[in-house]
Amino acid sequence: MSALTRGLVAGAVGTTALNAVTYVDMLVRGRTGSDAPAQTAEALVERLGGSVGGSGEEYEGRRTALGQLSGYATGLGVGVLTSFAHRSGYKIPGFLGGAATGAVAMVATDVPQAALGVSDPRDWTSGDWYVDVVPHLAYGLATHATVAALSPQAGDQVKTPASSGLVARSLLLGLAAGGRSTLGIAGPVLTDARPDGPGVLARVGALGAFVGESVMDKQPATPSRLEAGPLGGRVAAGGAAGAALAHRDGSSPTAPSIAGALGALAGSHAGLAWRTWAASKGSPFTADWQAALVEDGVSVALALVACLPGRRGQRTAVIG
Repeated sequence: MSALTRGLVAGAVGTTALNAVTYVDMLVRGRTGSDAPAQTAEALVERLGGSVGGSGEEYEGRRTALGQLSGYATGLGVGVLTSFAHRSGYKIPGFLGGAATGAVAMVATDVPQAALGVSDPRDWTSGDWYVDVVPHLAYGLATHATVAALSPQAGDQVKTPASSGLVARSLLLGLAAGGRSTLGIAGPVLTDARPDGPGVLARVGALGAFVGESVMDKQPATPSRLEAGPLGGRVAAGGAAGAALAHRDGSSPTAPSIAGALGALAGSHAGLAWRTWAASKGSPFTADWQAALVEDGVSVALALVACLPGRRGQRTAVIG
């Protein structure tokens, strides 16, 4: 069975579990179902320049169907993502793995709702969080367990657990990605000296992406890095940075990816704090472009330190 098929099956199982828990809760508490999926789907269609169409019952039927179909698409998509992540070495065991899968599904559901103005999680009550968290936890546990059960148990490629040094370097590269997100990939690509490493086109593309981001960063119209979209991109870049270092090292990517994502989150806040302080406290870097150049230099330095080749013979502490 391929990773794609495993993911689709696992996503379907997880979505069934989510719906079952939701309907049991509705039965026990006598509450009505949420209209948020339909509102989100309708808002997305309108954002893309379309409309649901129809009126009265026809309109409501199409709107409800769009909401339900979007839920199935999310469930299947996260299942596929989980399957490919598991095949790539991201094997978080037991309940923790299920909780992580459920959290990914929650993010995939709640972020579009917030971005489209359908719902703001900051205004949710404890009851609202219960209705959101418990079904997604059931989804995550079911999806993760199905992927693990369907994955081959013999003949898998065994990867070395990540060393503490690799995790630390992933954290540093994540910090760099918080400053300039493209460094999360450009750093490992440009410093990879392996004979079978990235080719010339990949290196030129990585360098061009970093230069382009550095130019765009200094434009007045560039949105804040702490907005949901840019911040999510930087955190994802940090996670990818840790995975890239782990791949180059032949190690399990789980701990490095987590460290990289956390580093990117911290680096994003630290970079904005520096730029704000430099602009308001009378530092020598009063112009934003001057403070941005300093941030460029610090980010590149962090990436260079993080991407120094690890010495396999000096592994000591190990993190699973």
